[in-house]
Parts: sequence; C-alpha cells; structure tokens
Amino acid sequence: MVFKGLTEMNQTSQPRIYVERTLALIKPDAIHKAEEIEDIILKSGFIILQQRKLQLSPEQCSDFYADQYGKLFFPSLTAFMSSGPIVALTLARDNAIAHWKSIIGPVNSIKAKETHPECLRAKYGTSDLKNALHGSDSSHAAEREIKFMFPNSVIEPLPSKEATKEYLSRYVNPTLLCGLTELCKNKPHNPCIWLADWLIKNSPNKPLICEGPIVEEAE
Repeated sequence: MVFKGLTEMNQTSQPRIYVERTLALIKPDAIHKAEEIEDIILKSGFIILQQRKLQLSPEQCSDFYADQYGKLFFPSLTAFMSSGPIVALTLARDNAIAHWKSIIGPVNSIKAKETHPECLRAKYGTSDLKNALHGSDSSHAAEREIKFMFPNSVIEPLPSKEATKEYLSRYVNPTLLCGLTELCKNKPHNPCIWLADWLIKNSPNKPLICEGPIVEEAE
C-alpha cells in the first residue's frame, strides 16, 4: 500500500478535505507510460491511496467487466485487458470520480483526439478498445472496483455534508470553544501542547480518570 501526494492548500490556506475515492487503471497499452501518468495524477490534485501492478486472467477480466457481458466488444475487451500487466490505483480527492473522468476523457481515443485533445486518452490511447486508462463511473462502481483490485480494502461509507456539519456543531465545536477560551485565560508558554492536553482531559467521549482510592461519603 502506498500513500502519495500532499494535502493541497486552497486560496484561503485551508486544507483540502478528501471526500471521495475512485479506481484508476493504467491499461496494457499504456503501461510503459505508468510513471508519467502517475506524475500527472499527482499534479492534478489526487493522492494515491493504493497502488499495485498485476496481470489479470481472462476470467478475472470477465468478472471485473461483468456489467459489459453480452456486448459485441466483450471478448475483445477481456482479451486485451488480460494481454499484459496493468497498474491499479485508488485515487482520492474532492469530487474524485468526476474529476478523473474529465481528465481521461471520452472512451474512444480517436474521437478524443478531435474533441478533447488535451485528455489522457487522446494522448496515450490509440482506439476505442486500446484507450490507455479506466475510471469508475459512479461511487457504487468505485466501491466495487476498488474491492476487486484491492480485496483487503476497508471502504466505509462517507457521511453526508449535513451529517458532518451536525456532528461538528454538536460534539466538536462546543468543546473546542471551551478549550480556546481557557487557552486565552491561561496564556501558556506553549499553547499548542497546552491545548492538546486540555482537549485530552476534557474530551466528552472519555470518562475522567480519578487517581487514588475512591472514598465513599457517609450517609
């Protein structure tokens, strides 16, 4: 497992929150350009959570592209995808699925050269079949495909924006506000360490630890 790429900073110097994952495949026809493509991925604001090089059997390709079963190009697709090694990558960033799809461009590389000449399929692909790269079509597809390529992955559902705001408002902000208020009152020499210790001691999710024996009050 690898973890590449640094958290980007936006114009207000706030850290970017990575909220979505997608699967990217570098196909057999573009495997010789894997490092170059990886650099483009990182420069496009993604982080690489997982990466592996492998070669699929025709049976594995059939399972991966099961939703395409029965279509005329299915035999050619599975034969091509099992013809050589590929690189599978789990990519993460905000709006990862749509962003990666926009970068790789249309499925048909020949048409992509005319309509989207800057996209990766126009640059590295040569036909409708040999189009260099794959990207998940939806969050459901991404979850299934990541689990297929990385069986040990743990993919937990992401909370909605509303649920995240409610959690922060109810559980995080009140405690943090109290801590910052105490910080201003005490003016410690090392405010970061002081605040960290205060948050540990005053976390609402942890019980207070009392040192020494417990003395019961007489009734």
